[in-house]
Amino acid sequence: MTSIKDWVFSQVISKSIGSIRPLSTSESFLSPDSQNEELANQGLTQTNTNFISRPVSTETTCSSSDIQITQDSLSPQVESSSGSNLSTEEKNLDPLDKVEALQVKFLRLLCRLGPSLDNLTVAKVLYRIHLASLIRAGESDLGRANLKSDRARAIAAEQEETGVPELNFSLKILVLGKTGVGKSSTINSILGGSKVITDAFRPATNRVHEIVGTANGITISFIDTPGLLPSSLNSDSKNRRILHSIKRFIRKSRPDVVLYFERLDLIHMGYHDFPLLKLVTDILGPAIWFSTNIVITHSSAALPEGQNGYPVSYDSYVSYCTQVVQHHIHQAILDTKLENPVILVENHPSCRVDNAGRKVLPNGQVWVSQFLFFCICTKILGDVNTLLRFEDSIQLGPLRNSRLPSLPHLLSSFLKHRMKLSPDGADNEMDELSFSEMDEEDEYDQLPPIRVLTKAQFKKLTPSQKHDYLDELDYRETLYLKKQLKQEYIRRIEKTNDGVPFDDNPENQEGPPEAIVLPDMAIPSSFDSDSPVHRYRCLIMSNQWLMRPVLDPHGWDHDVGFDGINIEVAGEVKKNVIAYIAGQMSKDKQDFNIQCETTAAFVDPRGPTYSVGLDVQSASKELICSFRGNTKLQSFQHNITECGVSVMSYGNKYYCGAKIEDSIFTKKRLNFKMNAGGMRGAGETAYGGSFEAILKGKDYPVRDEKVNLSMTILSFQKETVVGGGIQSDYRLTRGTKMSLNANLNSRKMGQVCVKINSSEHMEIALIAVISLFRSLFRKKSYDNSSSKETQETG
Repeated sequence: MTSIKDWVFSQVISKSIGSIRPLSTSESFLSPDSQNEELANQGLTQTNTNFISRPVSTETTCSSSDIQITQDSLSPQVESSSGSNLSTEEKNLDPLDKVEALQVKFLRLLCRLGPSLDNLTVAKVLYRIHLASLIRAGESDLGRANLKSDRARAIAAEQEETGVPELNFSLKILVLGKTGVGKSSTINSILGGSKVITDAFRPATNRVHEIVGTANGITISFIDTPGLLPSSLNSDSKNRRILHSIKRFIRKSRPDVVLYFERLDLIHMGYHDFPLLKLVTDILGPAIWFSTNIVITHSSAALPEGQNGYPVSYDSYVSYCTQVVQHHIHQAILDTKLENPVILVENHPSCRVDNAGRKVLPNGQVWVSQFLFFCICTKILGDVNTLLRFEDSIQLGPLRNSRLPSLPHLLSSFLKHRMKLSPDGADNEMDELSFSEMDEEDEYDQLPPIRVLTKAQFKKLTPSQKHDYLDELDYRETLYLKKQLKQEYIRRIEKTNDGVPFDDNPENQEGPPEAIVLPDMAIPSSFDSDSPVHRYRCLIMSNQWLMRPVLDPHGWDHDVGFDGINIEVAGEVKKNVIAYIAGQMSKDKQDFNIQCETTAAFVDPRGPTYSVGLDVQSASKELICSFRGNTKLQSFQHNITECGVSVMSYGNKYYCGAKIEDSIFTKKRLNFKMNAGGMRGAGETAYGGSFEAILKGKDYPVRDEKVNLSMTILSFQKETVVGGGIQSDYRLTRGTKMSLNANLNSRKMGQVCVKINSSEHMEIALIAVISLFRSLFRKKSYDNSSSKETQETG
């Protein structure tokens, strides 16, 4: 089901569906070469968008007949858009039922406007509503999301015939554009009469106000705005004041549709309104263009001459003007995915009319019906977008890493995160309890002395003697490391309790040894590639700072050999307060990456440990910042409980999480660990938890041998996944280590990974050689079969 949803979502946002351009006619305003290149680059699709029932001219309108499903980002609340058009009973329905109600309402409106239900634009709108419903529907709701169009038309026709329920639909339209382009005149033409004062020689609208009227039984509220001035240094400040006043107004009264006006007779080769469009985008936001229709007035103006000296065809010229305006909008928002519908308007009293007295464009279309039709489509798809929570699915802007973090992955990382207070990870209660449970007597001190053999003496031994000798050395090494780790643990305990480090040998407690000046390091005569000694150095200072280069043998600069630096520091800031900082920076010719982890903890001598941390990581051009807090306490001798919270920011998204974890330790090297937590962000919530049983080896932690059995559960988007896994690390022999990792979940997905590391049995490396030859043989066989198929086809 996931693959189907991914395909549907790609269809919703694909430009091939979302970009419907006008027909190219017999005569083009552009040269034939440039027109062919434009068609090849943008993949224009032919369509017919006639909105009247009788046949008209074969030349079609130049308007884009598509509406973006991701529009109406100005209306994040349902009440501000679709809520006003839903009855009390409809408001109590779930989103899918509300979408079905909107679909029926859309078809009822079409019956009043008059365009045929077989119109391509109507089919595209219904198709996009269906795709959006499939995306948001769960597996159990797929049947409900498949509302057949025939059934919806039948329901709409029945309701329209009986008039029950009453059709409650209204539009709120924001008009934008330069002064003198015909915004107020268009409002008067739609509502009828002189609702707004107009003036052909000076601006007639001086403030943002709302005009309410009725057209075709639909209540329409126009938000009329003062005209913007053409782009110039002197007009920039006034345009800013106008746009800010518009922004304040639409915050209180959000529009369903935005109309941007241009004049057909003023769009030419010298069109230079990009600064104005950029200013509109910067102040009102790129999302304003999602719900915008381009309105071109003076659509009956005289056409310019073409290359042959005759006027160009109407559709060719309108198509060219549409592409010019759309191109400047793309430049303003730095995104070419958006295609805005285009509406042609003619408000002149001498405009040609049909037999019914309706104004008709030169291509034979009734523009008032077209105007209302596109506004209704925009409104309906905007309401569907809001109901199905598509506001934040797609954002306009330059190409960038728009992938949001996976919420289950963030939750899994949060549950697995462990507080780290030292570079070597010494703050581990599990290891400390293992040390505390060791026998008081040191077995290493009770061993008899052993004679260490030289290489020559070792070669004289028989194979069985060599094996026994190496086993004895390995056994003594294990006991010695146990003794060292136990003494280090006792030193930390003594220092925490008394502030004085513990040492078995009193002679070593006299104080730090006297500093000895070491000879200077030999510096190469030059920093030439022949003297690469200077490249790889690691600075280790007495103040616990550790700095080392990040090596990159395949870096872009072969004379340097590394492209970053790693810094780690840990220390006690004051009594019982420990700080740890680790960071890494790397840079190449294109990217600059940074990773930083900081932790500060207060270790209460009575047991609890409180810590806060901040992690910063770069992801493409974004920064991922994560703030976390932990509280850890040892409630019983063999029990440790930890609670944690986390807040992460990625771009303009925030994710919050909380977890609780409990660990139980036994004296039989068997430990149990349980945790549960949840994370919420981007309108979604994920819950999960795990249970682990860890069996440690007899020489743990000196020899990192253990077996880990785990079970996990994850709930996300009404789907629950249960998984189990096993991880084992152990030594087969003295010089051979093996690691096994296997997992499987309820979705029948899993993996098995086996790693073997050996310094004795070199024949294990032959497995890699066999695999390499097998892969090459398969590739050669595939190439031969492909060549045979090509020859047979030829």
